[in-house]
Amino acid sequence: MPPLFRGPAPAYQSAMTYDAIILGAGGAGLLAAATAGQAGARVLLLDHAPKAGKKILISGGGRCNFTNMGVEPGCYLSGNPHFAKSALSRYTQWDFLELVDRYRIAWHEKTLGQLFCDGSARQIVAMLLDECAKGGVEVRLSTQLGEIGHSDGRFHVAGFSAAQLVIATGGPSIPKMGATGIAFDIARRFGLEVVTPRPALVPFTLGAGDQAFRDISGVSLPVTATVGTASFQEAALFTHKGLSGPAILQVSSYWSPGDPVRLNLLPDAGARLRDARRRMPRSQLKAALTELLPARLAEVMATRIAFDRELGNIPDAELDRAAGELSSLIFHPTGTEGYAKAEVTAGGISTRGLSSRTMEATSVPGLYTIGEAVDVTGWLGGYNFQWAWSSAVAAGQAIAARKG
Repeated sequence: MPPLFRGPAPAYQSAMTYDAIILGAGGAGLLAAATAGQAGARVLLLDHAPKAGKKILISGGGRCNFTNMGVEPGCYLSGNPHFAKSALSRYTQWDFLELVDRYRIAWHEKTLGQLFCDGSARQIVAMLLDECAKGGVEVRLSTQLGEIGHSDGRFHVAGFSAAQLVIATGGPSIPKMGATGIAFDIARRFGLEVVTPRPALVPFTLGAGDQAFRDISGVSLPVTATVGTASFQEAALFTHKGLSGPAILQVSSYWSPGDPVRLNLLPDAGARLRDARRRMPRSQLKAALTELLPARLAEVMATRIAFDRELGNIPDAELDRAAGELSSLIFHPTGTEGYAKAEVTAGGISTRGLSSRTMEATSVPGLYTIGEAVDVTGWLGGYNFQWAWSSAVAAGQAIAARKG
């Protein structure tokens, strides 16, 4: 392909050449650099941020949900649902856990197989930087990339040159951390296809028609949330803007504008309402729902269902209608809270132009893309970190195999 410089490629000193330049000192970039460096490659790691691993540091409430015991390819969304299989199978959650144990970082399992540091996410960043140091990786932070060129079989970035280049700059989620869409700009300039990026693992916003639910901000309860064929059983949280909580974040990755979001607030709602009618026939619906749901939500649902009789006077057909409201409460979100609140970016650099084994671009030899920048998005709960680790090791091994 033609050079990407605005002018002629500058001259490079041999001392400033490397086997690989890795763009982005997040989780994926750090582990790719360490993997290639420890296998003998000369690696330069560049980032515009003043600190490495900034997203790692804020993840999991500062304790980093670094992987999940239940990782498998079916826990990922992609235009090619088979793409992630190779990398995930060759560097698994157990491989990363072995690295964590080797550094004697104490960890614990929370719900649904999620693994967190007992102490601080800083331990994970320190571990990855130490792994880079063991591989002789040169890390340069607070570095502006400028123009990225490609000529004579080499990539040129910020005055440095390498035969291989790795895009590990993530996506635009959480822009206050310095996140941008530069990965997609670079990919497009090299002729790679980009699947339209969108916020994922993100809260929904609700309109004026759902104001009653926005007015109970802070109420949380376990639900089954469904979008299309995707369902998750976790907590939902009503907010002053709309819907959040783990179950909501999970289904948001499957949501497109216009799709309804269904919440099952009360399992076996029909049987439980009949039981309430038997036990408390002279009570109103609100009293029964207050036993079954958080009080403020019970009040909203009682007003919504609008029975004007005592429970003992409500026939089965009307109880079934109420049960339907409780087990399939439908919302039509006006949108999401966007990249500012999104944990990750869905979409990204299309897998159709990448090798699933090495993460190398099939049309641009020596160009790799890994982690969140790729059109592979995991569930909430450590899955996206594991994709970062697995794709990083795949690229790092490939880089080392071609060094020199």
